[in-house]
Amino acid sequence: MSSRLPLRALVLEDSEFDARVMIQALRTAGYDVQWRRVETAAGMEEALRDQAWDVVLADYNMPEFNAPQALRILQQAALDVPFIIVSGGIGEDVAVSAMKAGAHDYVMKGNPARLLPAVERELREAVVRRKQREAEAQLRDSELRYRSLWETSPDAVLLCDAEGRIGFANPAAEVVFGLPAANLVGRLLDSLEPGPGGGLRAALAMAAEAPLGQTNRALVEGPALRDDGREILLEVASSRVELPDRAWFVLFARDITEKRRNETELQSRQEQMRAAREIQQRLFPRRAPEIPGFDVAGTSVPADATGGDYYDFLPMVDGHLGLVVADVSGHGLGPSLLMVETRALLRVVARNRVDPGEILTRANRVLSEDVDGTSYVTLLFVRLDPRTGELVHGNAGHPAGLVLDAEGAIKAQLRSTVGPLGFAMDSPPRPVQPVRMLPGDLLVLYTDGIREARRGGAADGEEFGLERMLEVFRQHREVSSENLVRTLCDTVMRFLEPSAPEDDMTVVIVRAVDKRD
Repeated sequence: MSSRLPLRALVLEDSEFDARVMIQALRTAGYDVQWRRVETAAGMEEALRDQAWDVVLADYNMPEFNAPQALRILQQAALDVPFIIVSGGIGEDVAVSAMKAGAHDYVMKGNPARLLPAVERELREAVVRRKQREAEAQLRDSELRYRSLWETSPDAVLLCDAEGRIGFANPAAEVVFGLPAANLVGRLLDSLEPGPGGGLRAALAMAAEAPLGQTNRALVEGPALRDDGREILLEVASSRVELPDRAWFVLFARDITEKRRNETELQSRQEQMRAAREIQQRLFPRRAPEIPGFDVAGTSVPADATGGDYYDFLPMVDGHLGLVVADVSGHGLGPSLLMVETRALLRVVARNRVDPGEILTRANRVLSEDVDGTSYVTLLFVRLDPRTGELVHGNAGHPAGLVLDAEGAIKAQLRSTVGPLGFAMDSPPRPVQPVRMLPGDLLVLYTDGIREARRGGAADGEEFGLERMLEVFRQHREVSSENLVRTLCDTVMRFLEPSAPEDDMTVVIVRAVDKRD
């Protein structure tokens, strides 16, 4: 039986690719995501009528729709569903305004590490709100039902009067405050707090100010004292209850000391990974080079926050262009650092050398000393002469690059010429015959995360395979290289559903075009 957590996500996004990146991040985190993408007000209203949703992920601006409009539709439907804005094109003032209007959080696009904790936090808050509403509905039935519910609650429950004097404490309060419930009865809340600013008094004040019959959904955090003098951090919800004799106030207190400590440590690690991810992304080419007669594009989609794949476009002597695709063993922070070192070495060596085999040899002299056989890099380096369309390659144990003709048939394969980098070379790279690209030809460089992507994520699952790759190129051979790169990645993502990629996916595509076009 699957242990993945079910999650129904309504995605308000006009980009299919951006939507799938978000869903991939959630699936990678262990969620079994059922999702639907809409990009208009009518589409959202229909989706809300069709089924219930656990979370709404909304781009701020779309051609026919925007997040404020979507938020109003959700509020008019009286649905308590977490609403998270995922956008990269709004300023802090706009984000703050959206939060004041009712949005639960704001996450920058391209930051899956930030999206996950935001979704998890708002899902927890939605559960707390739902449970609190259910509890309050039951509490209004009778005092007997109140007491039965409170005594079985996993949270500490304190029933107080308007002065903050405790009239009832449930068994869970004994665990939180470290003394018998009977000893809590009759004490003031002030005796359970280290000073002003405690969460218990603040929650009581909020409940007292709320109109009669209105649920106070706000959670208050503040310090409290155990009987042994140890200070803890409480998360407190509150509610006002009208009983025949007087108004009482119920405080639901949860010790979140350890939770906050863990969240702080997790946030610190996530910030480190985010910083590493941002650095790594800045190292990828910001844009493809513009070369007369050639249409160039590339992308890399990491399986983790940071990846071990790498691609680059390197200016070389005599106007040649170096095309690089590489794959470091494993994925995560360690492989990403090795990728950075590989990139730096190639950029230095390629400035002064033209032979791909010599470039690989020189780079490997440094890499093999640094990694000492503990890791390795497969790498395909192709030198393109834009004047003649001639390709010369060096392949260090990497999947063979493909040269396809205008009909999508394989014209040439750029096979391995030497073993992976990171090990001492027994012999120099094998020399190769140049391949000349003609108008309509397509050069495809990729990592095995695309070809070896397995359906269902199982070791014996069906591979995406070479033939599916070729079929994508045949069906879309008229589109630009940039669109072809995106189409290939989207096709792999759909093939993997409902699983997420287990390996980084990187591809570089070069199309030879008539210079007169």
